[in-house]
Amino acid sequence: MNDIFIKFIEKLASIDNTFLFASSIFPYAIFLFYLYKIKSINNFVKTGFSLTVLFVLITILVSIITLNYYNKTLVEVDFLHGLAESFLTISDFVILFGFIKLLNSLEVNNS
Repeated sequence: MNDIFIKFIEKLASIDNTFLFASSIFPYAIFLFYLYKIKSINNFVKTGFSLTVLFVLITILVSIITLNYYNKTLVEVDFLHGLAESFLTISDFVILFGFIKLLNSLEVNNS
């Protein structure tokens, strides 16, 4: 059983997933499109999810810089990796703040 699992993981690791990652922008764009149509969700949540696209863009740009300047991948250059991940943290905090604000605005019905 353990050998089957290891062979399965090795097979998954050998698959080039570049196309999958590149094409994932389309379902996320559809998600954002319908998210912006929902009136009951505040702008902080919408902006936070939109900032995730900025995180992806910043990560791609910083990855190109690390490959060209340091001849390493992004995960090998810690301060640039941290810089790129900080944009994800910012977008997560904006989403969290938006949901907290949304929950606080809900009317509580005590019986």
